[in-house]
Amino acid sequence: MSEHAALLDVAREAVAKATEIVRSRPSFSVSAKGDRDLVTDVDMAVEDALREFLAAETPEIGILGEERGRSGDAGGRWWALDPIDGTANFARGIPLCGISLALVDGARSTVAVIALPYLGVTYTAARGEGAFANGERIGASAATEMSDAMISVGDFAIGELADEKNRARLLLLTDLGARAQKIRMYGSAAIDLAWVADGKLDAALILANKPWDTMAGVLLVREAGGVVVDRDGSEHTVDSAATIAVGAGLRKEIVDALDRAYGVVR
Repeated sequence: MSEHAALLDVAREAVAKATEIVRSRPSFSVSAKGDRDLVTDVDMAVEDALREFLAAETPEIGILGEERGRSGDAGGRWWALDPIDGTANFARGIPLCGISLALVDGARSTVAVIALPYLGVTYTAARGEGAFANGERIGASAATEMSDAMISVGDFAIGELADEKNRARLLLLTDLGARAQKIRMYGSAAIDLAWVADGKLDAALILANKPWDTMAGVLLVREAGGVVVDRDGSEHTVDSAATIAVGAGLRKEIVDALDRAYGVVR
């Protein structure tokens, strides 16, 4: 068994444990975390359980989690964990949320697992091995016309410079909304990226790049034959400003739309 395959098994087991925790908690507490952001005790329970498991299974690999920050080796390889991506949905009983775990090596991810606990799907990928949903190989969209495209966009910006950032987002929505088949906002980067990999979405525009949100989905999209770039069209890495995932046939259309929206704001 290759090292990537062995580490994928570890990641799959970790996310299965997380799924059990999420599905076994019929009630939970919700508290504020920053500007219009939420955390629940389930987020914390999942992250704590997975930190303990991963530290025992892979003590040589560091961990960056959304709720507890970074621990272990600050360089080299590290796990990027979002215990519940889409907490606002989860807290309201909306089943669009996911558990996202990636192994990051250098600037890119090499192993990925995303589980959608209320939809019964687990997405997996290892670099060079393809992308899968519940063990079945998946592929990104082959669409080439914007009129056929279903596009998901990420949340609006909050905090510092939010007005300026959201002005560009609104221009982008106006542009895409006039030409795409449909625009959607699901509230979970894990779902956005997994569904681009699975061909359910033709593109996902996440105008930020928090590694715990994106690094698992980025690998899934690439292994499914899709493209992931930064906002300016350059190849996506862990240090990118944005995460733009798209079927290869619509790459230029999407990057051109981003250039138009952000060119006006600059």
